[in-house]
Amino acid sequence: MTDDGPTGTPASDPHVLVIFGATGDLARRKLFPGLLRLYRSGMLPDRLSVIGSGRHSPGTDEEFRRTLGEAVADHLPPEAFDAAAWRELAERITFCTSSAEDGAALAERVRRERERLGAGVRTLVYLSVPPASAETMISMLGSTGIAEGASLVMEKPFGEDLASARSLNAAVHRVVPEERVFRIDHFLGKEAVQNILALRFANGLFEPAWHRNHIAYVQIDVPESIGIEGRAGFMESTGTFRDMLTTHLSQLLGFVALEQPVSFTAAALRAEKLRVYRAMRPLDPSEVVFGQYEGYREEDGVDDASRVETFVALRAWVDSPRWWGVPFLLRTGKALSASRRVVTIGFHEPPAGLFADRVADTCPDELVFELTDEPEITLQLRAKRPGADFALASASLELRFEEAFARSRPLEAYEKLLLDALRGDQTLFTGAAEIERLWEVCAPVLADPPAPVSYARGGWGPQAALDLAGERGWRVSRG
Repeated sequence: MTDDGPTGTPASDPHVLVIFGATGDLARRKLFPGLLRLYRSGMLPDRLSVIGSGRHSPGTDEEFRRTLGEAVADHLPPEAFDAAAWRELAERITFCTSSAEDGAALAERVRRERERLGAGVRTLVYLSVPPASAETMISMLGSTGIAEGASLVMEKPFGEDLASARSLNAAVHRVVPEERVFRIDHFLGKEAVQNILALRFANGLFEPAWHRNHIAYVQIDVPESIGIEGRAGFMESTGTFRDMLTTHLSQLLGFVALEQPVSFTAAALRAEKLRVYRAMRPLDPSEVVFGQYEGYREEDGVDDASRVETFVALRAWVDSPRWWGVPFLLRTGKALSASRRVVTIGFHEPPAGLFADRVADTCPDELVFELTDEPEITLQLRAKRPGADFALASASLELRFEEAFARSRPLEAYEKLLLDALRGDQTLFTGAAEIERLWEVCAPVLADPPAPVSYARGGWGPQAALDLAGERGWRVSRG
């Protein structure tokens, strides 16, 4: 049952794990594959009961397990799927239908499993349901007793504006206290994102330079080459700004910009992120570019006159002593030239001096985090090109984690976050106050959204978005 890593503290308390949306895409692609890999690594509790739930029955428990097993095998690399391990884990998985209107049978199943697992049992409820259903489902958890003593994992979106976010948080807090709520943002589960903290706070080389005196700009760039991939309903109702800017990209901004926490604990880290968001200037619509890729309106399910944005680029400002005057450039969109997840820290040019006339054709100094499943950190520098003449050229110092730590297997983002939720560790999850403050920051754009500009598929978005980055431009577009 070992998987050559990861190592760490397993979730030891007995658990009843209830997964709403257990027959959905997220469960098949991420949750159950993640559970299998955690099981193979010995990271799951020895006493564990997994109850899948949803409106429609997938058949008998055996049929549900068989269908799940096929999906898990499809979504894991061949070497990561162990049929024998899956059969062992599947024995702990059952299904029980439920809805917001009727959760009695599920509540009884949860009660029986709690009793069977015995003393010290904890309950973790994973809510992967459409946003319109969230509040009523949460009320059902309270009225049936399922939420009693339980922890709650929630998928985004966390509302669609400040008022709805406050309403959702109030509904949650009526049945589950904030210290047991785990709002999941899978970007924060990525090893490369966590390494932003490690690189900065564990190395004396970087922390003194992490300041407006040395940093000229920060870029957080998450382009996607795919279109909407059949998700017209979601895109038309939500748009890219609500989907990505108030969640993933702003969370990355928080990790880059926070002050050093007093300790590496959930409370301390989240308090520092909240300080960053409170220092953020409300977004100025004049510094925001919306785009819509050519052909979007011809996609199935899209309104012929749709004004929904499939692309967003903007400048954000953190008005704190550390970051005053440093632009945070955020960009994401569909149907672009490449799929990337990149954080770039751009440094000021040195004062004009010895080599002022020799840097024209070189790249500026940049520290680059590639937030992929095989993460890299690159430090872009200038050096003398070998040869008789003294000519400068751009060069890179690269840290490839699969080479530096070849014997260690990283946790996939959902694996990491599932494990942390089972452990009760909120460090990499988002708090209610953060959510509400980010909606306040975004409110001016929601009230006065810019008209989306058409852009060609396979490019880098509207010219106005390229212009936001100034003379240096976006690193990803340069690369």
